[in-house]
Amino acid sequence: MSEDLTLYAAFEHLRFERPAPFVLRVTIDNAAKMNAIGGKLGHEIEAVWAVVDADPDTRVAIVTGAGRAFSAGGSFDEMPNDVQRDSLEQFCHDFGNARRLVQALTTMRKPLISAINGPAVGAGLAIALLADIPIAAKTAKLFDGHLRVGVTPGDHAAMIWPLLCGLAKAKYHLLTNEPVTGEQAEAMNLIALSVEAEVLQDRAVEVASKLAATAPNALRMSKYVLNHFLRQNQTVFDLSAAFEMVNFGSSEAKEAMRALQARETPVFQPSGEDFY
Repeated sequence: MSEDLTLYAAFEHLRFERPAPFVLRVTIDNAAKMNAIGGKLGHEIEAVWAVVDADPDTRVAIVTGAGRAFSAGGSFDEMPNDVQRDSLEQFCHDFGNARRLVQALTTMRKPLISAINGPAVGAGLAIALLADIPIAAKTAKLFDGHLRVGVTPGDHAAMIWPLLCGLAKAKYHLLTNEPVTGEQAEAMNLIALSVEAEVLQDRAVEVASKLAATAPNALRMSKYVLNHFLRQNQTVFDLSAAFEMVNFGSSEAKEAMRALQARETPVFQPSGEDFY
C-alpha cells in the first residue's frame, strides 16, 4: 500500500495521515477557533470526501478535530453577516452550502468514522453524526445549538436525530438546546460508542482497521443500503434547512446573535414575523 498523500496536497486546513493500512485520518485543523467551519475550510470539508472516494489507498476514513474540540460548527466570524443579509442571494448561498455538505457525507461511498474528541456543535455535529460510525470521548459535549442563535436546526438534526435516538429525545434536546456528553449520547443511541478520551483515537483506528479488512465492494454496498434511511429523509432536511435560512433574515436571529455576543439573555419582542 502506498503512503502517498499527494491527492490531498491542495487542502490547506485539513491534515491527513495513514494510521493503519487502507485507513486515512482527516483532521479538521483550525484549533485556534475550536475547528470552526467557515470560509475555505467550509469548502474543503465538503470537497474532501469525493477525493477520499477516489483514493485507491483508502478503504475507510476517520474524521477528528485538532486540539481540544471536534468542531464548534459555523464560524462566529461569519454569522453576523448571515443575520444581516436577508437577500435571496444569501438565502441560496447558505442553503446550497448546507445541502452540499450533507449530500457529500451521505453519498460518500466509503465508510467514515468520526472520532469526536471534544465539543461538536452545529455543522460540526452534523459531520460527527452523519459519519457511519460515530465514536466519542465520554467527556465530549454534543450540542446542536441552532435555536441558541434563533434559527431552526437545519443542517442535519431534523433528518437524523429521530432515526438515531427517537422523536421524543430528539425533540427534547433540539428544542431545549440541552447538550449531551459522549457517554450520554451512547446511552441514547445518538452515537455508536463512547470511550475514555485517552483511547479514542486508538479505538477509532481499531474499528477502521476491522472495516478495512472487510470485502471492500460488499462493505460499500452495505453502507449504501443502510443509508437508504437517510435518503428517505432528504425532504425533511430540505425543509429544515430552508426554514433555517428564512430564520437567519429575521429579527429573532439578530437579537439572539446580539445577546450571544454581549453575553446577555435575548429578549424577543413581537415583530409581526410569524412565518409559521
